[in-house]
Amino acid sequence: MRLIAALLFCFALPLAAAAPAAAPAPAPAAPAVFIAGSGSLLEFHSSYDEETFSGRFERFTTRIAFDPVSASGHFDVSIELASAGTENDERDEVLRGAEFFNALALPQARYQATRFARLADGRFVAEGTLSLRGVSRVVPLTFTWTPGPTPRLEGSATVPRLAFQVGTGDWADTAMMPDAVEVRTRLLLQPAP
Repeated sequence: MRLIAALLFCFALPLAAAAPAAAPAPAPAAPAVFIAGSGSLLEFHSSYDEETFSGRFERFTTRIAFDPVSASGHFDVSIELASAGTENDERDEVLRGAEFFNALALPQARYQATRFARLADGRFVAEGTLSLRGVSRVVPLTFTWTPGPTPRLEGSATVPRLAFQVGTGDWADTAMMPDAVEVRTRLLLQPAP
């Protein structure tokens, strides 16, 4: 009996060695990178002395890659703070000044995200970091993603302005101006060159 088992073992060794190794699973393809195209918007909404106002950043750049199936990718958005406008010259000068954006000394804000989650209602949330006025903090962005060759991203976030030292001195009074600033974006994306 031992002789038969030994013979079977000897015959099985060459067969096992000849069996091809399983091919490694292909790595998932990285999502395509997109930039904001014409018609894209980056807006902010707040109030002063109970009067609401809205504004937008006219100049910003994006590099967005997102896979809605795996809820993975990366966002990189740079914002030129001097391009903020509310259609009120006096207010815009204050916003760009040292007590708010300090756009002359710190001309850019940046939002970067590599962590995403899918919400129960079909939307997504990016756990991105906003860097503004030398302060970096996590600011979640809730968004929808419409896939296709030219995807569309629409989202909103609440930014605690005082955490970023936006509105110092007398402007820090939240009875006159709330701490929470709503930011909304609509990105009409096109493939990056």
